[in-house]
Amino acid sequence: MPFPFVLSTTSHISFGSSLTSSTHPSLPTAATSQRAILRAALKAHKRLSPSDQANNLSSLASTVENYLRYLISLDLALSGKAVAGEDIDIALAKEPAIEWRPTLSSNSIPGRENERVKGKGIDYEIFFAHHTLALIQNLLARQSLLGLYAGINPTAEQRTALIQNATKYLKTAYSLHSYLHLRATSSNDGPPTFPTAAVDVAPTVQSGLQHLTHAEFNLLCVLKDDPYPGLLVQSRNKDDRDWMIRAPQIPKVRAQVLTRLCIGAAQHASAAAAALKVESNRVSKDLLEYCDGVQRASRAKACRFQALDEDASGQIGKAIAWIRAALNELGLDIGKEGAKSSGLGKLKNSWLERREDKRIEKGSTNWGLDGGKLEEARIVDYLDKKFNKENDTISNQLIPEWKPLLATLPSGMNMPVQERWKPAVLEEDELASMRGPPDEDEPTAANSSDEEGVSKAPVGAFPGTQKDYGGGGTSYY
Repeated sequence: MPFPFVLSTTSHISFGSSLTSSTHPSLPTAATSQRAILRAALKAHKRLSPSDQANNLSSLASTVENYLRYLISLDLALSGKAVAGEDIDIALAKEPAIEWRPTLSSNSIPGRENERVKGKGIDYEIFFAHHTLALIQNLLARQSLLGLYAGINPTAEQRTALIQNATKYLKTAYSLHSYLHLRATSSNDGPPTFPTAAVDVAPTVQSGLQHLTHAEFNLLCVLKDDPYPGLLVQSRNKDDRDWMIRAPQIPKVRAQVLTRLCIGAAQHASAAAAALKVESNRVSKDLLEYCDGVQRASRAKACRFQALDEDASGQIGKAIAWIRAALNELGLDIGKEGAKSSGLGKLKNSWLERREDKRIEKGSTNWGLDGGKLEEARIVDYLDKKFNKENDTISNQLIPEWKPLLATLPSGMNMPVQERWKPAVLEEDELASMRGPPDEDEPTAANSSDEEGVSKAPVGAFPGTQKDYGGGGTSYY
């Protein structure tokens, strides 16, 4: 499940005060207008409820993509390159100063969002705009996968369509992170010099997000052929009545292929954590823990598929050993009979599962922050009980030690992501319309705050008493 990213917001800027064009005088003003639309859209999105935010993501993505056409056209023109076959004469009067609010950095004050960070140059704007679009694509993939856990179990066709949609969004997010990482590392002038507080657009962070997205892409390819998550959803759906008609069908999985994909996902998650830890003092702790959760869940899946392969071969004793290896990867205690679940531990697990189910029902933004460990633990626990019961009553096979099995895991394999991000530019007819002088009414910097119209209470003030602390108050003491 993709990470529940929070989108950045930005301040007002005017390209007209930094850029001048003799051939297309209206281009800087038009870019400013499109950016004002994007800024307003990001601010409005921030104030929506979680359900409304999910419905607004597609519209927001279109707004960002439209603005990027203007921004990339400006960048190409400044580099002396033709735009849509047309030469644009544009000069940089001064470096534009732009503010964006980083959302991947750790909060210096708990409960309060980070301050906006000012950077200079078009590159700073290009990186943050593309990064914002990548986060939107991740959130769209997350929203698509939420449909797998709906109140009504999706059909096989609906399930496939939801996974394919999520895969498409993750491919786009991966291509955007790859584009930014390549742009930062392949420039003749060296990597861009952004403020250290702008963690989101740091090259190492973009590299980490690229690896993390590839790990999630691998896991989606596994999910398409893995029947057990669907059975888990069906088992906890109170409205499901299929069990009255027929037993659930569990097709034979391509265990070795899925195992290698899971190992590849674990390797990418590990690489993502390593890249993000370069900025460990500034990157959100939740994101680092999520990478660790994805790595653990991926390795546990690999062990589970090995267990299913051994069970299909009649080696149920070895299958139980693999299940215990999966429990170890998830950080669960292992006893002689498998997972230890008694007393307070069992009560705690039951409470965690119910809380996660409620988060899924509500579409909570905190759902899936563990990287899928809890969901995988429920599947492994189910198989652990099933295999042990079968072995105790029928097979009576010896259960080997599970620790040596981890060394026999195959090498990782990754599904290739062929998609490459190709920035779009303005069309020829759009550029032709900008040869005239700009309009006088350019968007202003009024209401630059993200919270205009909302009076902020002084720190430590009792709610409802901010009028007594100045700022227009009329009380005298």
